Amino acid sequence: MAAARRARPGGPRAGPGFGRAAEPEPPVPQGLLRAARRSGQLNLAGRGLRDVPPHVWRINVDTPEEAQQNLSFGAADRWWEQTDLTKLILASNKLQSLSEDVQLLPALTVLDVHDNQLTSLPSALGQLENLQKLDVSHNKLQSLPEELLQLPRLRSLLLQHNELSHLPEGLGQLLSLEELDVSNNHLTDIPTSFALLVNLVRLNLACNQLKDLPADLSAMKSLRQLDCTKNYLETVPSKLATMASLEQLYLRKNKLRSLPEFPSCKLLKELHAGENQIEILNAENLKHLNSLSVLELRDNKIKSVPEEITLLQKLERLDLANNDISRLPYTLGNLPQLKFLALEGNPLRTIRRDLLEKGTQELLKYLRSKIQDDGPGPSEEPPVTAMTLPSQARVNMHAITSLKLLEYSEKQAAEIPEEMFDAVGTNPVATVNFSKNQLKEVPPRIVELKDSVCDVNLGFNKISSISLELCRLHKLTHLDLRNNILTSLPQEMEALTRLQIINLAFNRFKVFPSVLYHLPALETILLSNNQVGSIDPVQLKGMDRLGTLDLQNNDLLHVPPELGNCENLRTLLLEGNPFRTPRAAILAKGTAAVLEYLRSRIPT
Repeated sequence: MAAARRARPGGPRAGPGFGRAAEPEPPVPQGLLRAARRSGQLNLAGRGLRDVPPHVWRINVDTPEEAQQNLSFGAADRWWEQTDLTKLILASNKLQSLSEDVQLLPALTVLDVHDNQLTSLPSALGQLENLQKLDVSHNKLQSLPEELLQLPRLRSLLLQHNELSHLPEGLGQLLSLEELDVSNNHLTDIPTSFALLVNLVRLNLACNQLKDLPADLSAMKSLRQLDCTKNYLETVPSKLATMASLEQLYLRKNKLRSLPEFPSCKLLKELHAGENQIEILNAENLKHLNSLSVLELRDNKIKSVPEEITLLQKLERLDLANNDISRLPYTLGNLPQLKFLALEGNPLRTIRRDLLEKGTQELLKYLRSKIQDDGPGPSEEPPVTAMTLPSQARVNMHAITSLKLLEYSEKQAAEIPEEMFDAVGTNPVATVNFSKNQLKEVPPRIVELKDSVCDVNLGFNKISSISLELCRLHKLTHLDLRNNILTSLPQEMEALTRLQIINLAFNRFKVFPSVLYHLPALETILLSNNQVGSIDPVQLKGMDRLGTLDLQNNDLLHVPPELGNCENLRTLLLEGNPFRTPRAAILAKGTAAVLEYLRSRIPT
């Protein structure tokens, strides 16, 4: 604001919004105004204001009162050098309207008027071209002025707890917007222009009356948090599941009957879908969610949990309370980071109620103890799992062509029928599941899939050695060999340079397989319930990407202190070994405490 414009003599001029109030307003102390001229910030929250005093809007226009009374100024009181107002907080008052005089504060970057009684907003807001945050939540707004869409720098728009039944179609013009909260309104649809908000990071649509979401939301390439809690959604657009940046998705209290597949949501950390009508949980819903730490599905109608839930290696909280689950995959006990498991309110046949009441760790311990016996009996109906195919035909071409899945599991077969491999033809298969059979060797024809397969499950068989054919699957990232009778791995496995996760639990290893030290991409080694007697901490330290090492229930008599130097380890599981130190109390404190303890024992 030009100094000449501010320095006009005389008292406050008459102007818009300067009418006499019906009842006297609580005064705004002059000291507050003086401080605001110096700092550029004015906080008038909780003062019982029914109107904003006009001299607040004109704080940068009129000559201050003290300037007319005293012409000798100290350095701190040189009002003509003082700053324009950039932050104005009028929250928790009794304001029913805002004056158009808000345009007299063009330098505002933050305007907070939440928790008032506003029924409308002035069109002059559109002239605050420097505004970055506008909080008008907890008011009585029924509509928004079109001029609001002219704010080029607006990054945060908070509209929650109003009475909005629609949003301006042009809302997508606010291209700088990073945060938008329209929760607790009466919205029945979302403008398609939302797709233009490519910088939006957080979008809250909770507690409205939405029946569907526009698929175009998937164009929001920066969106990390999407909250659709408590609406009337029956489906989620499959396109939504392609949002690669999404980290938190809230779908609670809707009318969903199923979850979408999430092929691209590699960063999704939290999925909340409780209090819906979901009946089936499939592998395709889960298998790509490598980063998921929270999965909340309570109060649904889920009948079974797929074995593939064990692919969620980073899962820390799993809430399945109040569903129709009668049987759990025991391998759930192998999830290395699971700290909270809620199962109450399910008709579980195999887990006693008193065990549920003992807490997560006891429950996981029980599940692990039952893994060796897992597998359907001759008269028991196999559980619906990730890989249960829609057709009962022996070869399911839909699975091969559409899901890129070759599945022949739970057949108790001694070998895989040739017709399975014949059916693949030139189709690229990414996932192979031959688990829960009676295989004594790796099917030799698996090598035919070497140019495409990245996930192989041979768990729960009777395999005693790894063939060279398996070592040629150079794109392999996930290998599940749990519950076999392996005693060693061939050095030729060094060729699996992309392997990230290997599950060798419940085999017969007496020695840590040395080839694992030479697989540079390994992130997770699951080697629990074997007979491993020692590990090489120096070689482990060289495995830069190793984050999870599960050595529970082995024969380790000694934990080398140098293991503490493996600072990349986020999860180190050592319980159930015969060593004396670290003691159980140290182990119970978690990985960071164990590593720190081990480092303190390194001889100097």
